[in-house]
Amino acid sequence: MSSLLLRRLHQTPRHLLVCEKSHARHAHSRHAAHVRDHAYNCRVSFLIPECGMLPEVLKSTIADVGEYYVVRNLPLHELVAHEFIDNFVKKGSCYALTYNTRIDQDNTAALLPSGKLILSVDKDTYEELGLQGRPSQYSGKKVMRYIITIDLTDSSFHPDSKKNKRVLWALKEKKPLKFDFLLAWYNTGAEGSTLMSYFPQNQIRSLKPKITFSTLRDLQCPVLQSNELQGKPEESCSAEELFEWLGAVLNQVNNKSSNFVSTYCCPQPSTTAEQAFLCTITGFIIPETIIQLLEKLCCYFDEPKLAHWLTLTVHGFADSPVSWRESEHGFHKGGENLYNFVVFRNLDYWLQMAVGTNDDCPP
Repeated sequence: MSSLLLRRLHQTPRHLLVCEKSHARHAHSRHAAHVRDHAYNCRVSFLIPECGMLPEVLKSTIADVGEYYVVRNLPLHELVAHEFIDNFVKKGSCYALTYNTRIDQDNTAALLPSGKLILSVDKDTYEELGLQGRPSQYSGKKVMRYIITIDLTDSSFHPDSKKNKRVLWALKEKKPLKFDFLLAWYNTGAEGSTLMSYFPQNQIRSLKPKITFSTLRDLQCPVLQSNELQGKPEESCSAEELFEWLGAVLNQVNNKSSNFVSTYCCPQPSTTAEQAFLCTITGFIIPETIIQLLEKLCCYFDEPKLAHWLTLTVHGFADSPVSWRESEHGFHKGGENLYNFVVFRNLDYWLQMAVGTNDDCPP
């Protein structure tokens, strides 16, 4: 009986929530670095209590959230072509992620802004490719999935190298792979090619992230103190309580305990905000855009405001091969990988990073 219980315990999905605090203007604050480390983002939401409309300081950033591209049936070998590497990988931050693929069932690929191409492939594909890789750490005893990493900026990966020729041969002739890709490219205004002109017009489509605004009325909000991550009985709520409450708000769960669907209530102590402004951006959102948005949210407190704090929540793609940096990401039950900033009036902030079962601890 005890061994059965133990086995069930091991099967229980585990979730990790890592919290840290700092100050946005501190010389050693790593808030921007943490955002850069999380490359693939599908939804960004910010919530400002005691605010009824989009603040002026945020209007230009929201109006210019950038664009991204969907490229259909793109042969994977085109991402390792010399011309693509020189024009995009080496001249800015290039992001690519397979679209409509399932990380636990399909072959998937991702190009990081560091220039590393990550492939997560099944056993048959791995053996057919013949490229060096490693077993997925979430495969279990019988390895059925492998991870291949190719550094496109490595000096040994020049067009005449054996490594380059072998990779091209594997992806072009031995085991050709085609995917629909989400693509984005960020550079600092340098002249050069654009993704739209690089790929055939019948293959690529430009998209803008979808933006929605809403004003929440009479919202019960937890009382928070920036120096109390753990909270204080009868004085303030903890970071963990805030995280759970925010999940309910962003998913529009009614906070009334009498609601049949949910018995969840706002943690105590709490205050009631007459109104709260919620903005949600969905699409393929790159870290550079999120850093700009976070900076403008900090500037919101340059002038006195009724709000004591605001939040910025970022959700990663459930089926991305990586979560933070190059950490392998798996799906298990839900593929969760997300982070949340709580920015206070004095520009202290909490950073909360959360992952599901098949993930390493966030950095």
